[in-house]
Amino acid sequence: MSTPDARADEVVAVMREHAKRITAAKRAVVDVLVQAGDHVTADDVTQRVQALRPEVSTSTVYRILEELEELGLAVHSHSGHAAASYHLVGSAHGHVACEKCHATFEVAPGAFDRLARELLATHGFVLDRHHVALSGVCAQCRG
Repeated sequence: MSTPDARADEVVAVMREHAKRITAAKRAVVDVLVQAGDHVTADDVTQRVQALRPEVSTSTVYRILEELEELGLAVHSHSGHAAASYHLVGSAHGHVACEKCHATFEVAPGAFDRLARELLATHGFVLDRHHVALSGVCAQCRG
């Protein structure tokens, strides 16, 4: 298992391979995403980046998140009425989101295999497991 610094270095290396300039703001966004280790909203990323580098604007953070997505290094997902959340790409997985507490949980990719096959067979639709979360109520909120 790699350290957070090593993971951030891996992301930065891929950006460099695509001839992207690595600014202090980009490194801060990558560091925040690595340290979060989970799904965070753009506002969360902005707040954490600005705690490290107050000069980084909200629009800069959004542009960097978009660039990371374009490079296939990060993805965002929508879960119900909550703000989109971002995370670095890792192993394939799906998402479920609680309608009450708005928590987003990762689930193994196999959990959506049958649904993905049915959508493809009946509608010709290819499911993007990263982008959309199934909504419901988590165990804690049900309890």
